[in-house]
Amino acid sequence: MSTLTLIRHGQVANFETDGDRLSPKGEQQARALGEWWIRNGVEFDEVYSGTLGRHIATERVVAGVFTEHGRPWPPPEARAGWNEYDAHGVLRNAHRERVPRGDARAFQRMFEIAMLAWLEGETAEGVEPWPAFRDRVREELARIVGAGGGGRRVAVFTSGGPIGVAVQTAMAAPDRSFLELNWRVRNCSVTEFVFGGGRITLDSFNSVAHMGKGLHTWR
Repeated sequence: MSTLTLIRHGQVANFETDGDRLSPKGEQQARALGEWWIRNGVEFDEVYSGTLGRHIATERVVAGVFTEHGRPWPPPEARAGWNEYDAHGVLRNAHRERVPRGDARAFQRMFEIAMLAWLEGETAEGVEPWPAFRDRVREELARIVGAGGGGRRVAVFTSGGPIGVAVQTAMAAPDRSFLELNWRVRNCSVTEFVFGGGRITLDSFNSVAHMGKGLHTWR
């Protein structure tokens, strides 16, 4: 059997205004993950990421830890199929009024309403629809699962949305379950699958065992 490890990016500087750059805590989270893997003898044969800055930055921090310890790290391949949905486009489509800044609870309420509308088919011009997002993530998942060779160890640095789709797909769950999963995925968490023979099975979800409590964040 082969393994697929999905890693959500570290905390971003500011989701509302600067959502594609890691915060100092996000860099700490990525380093903590790399150090955990080193201590536990974890290695990978293939490494992928989305093409967003936060995906690439998280992978680079982890890669740097492996380099510091003289451990091998495969050359990463960035693939747009692992990118997040257009969160800001979804928000703009659902809320024509000004989205509140600085009020985390109000922002989350508006975000949840917007995401549900998007899932149910409300999409503005220029915003990727839910089915298109879901299907492109599934295509990336199928590409990895369907590739030849057994005993592969694959890591992908991505976002909460693609992780939610991957879990939903592995469990053959309804679309609505994607939202519940999406809200729970923590920054720099690890979700693991085993796969082989064209099948994929969820092994663990949203693990943050590598981080102390002070590093736990969701956005």
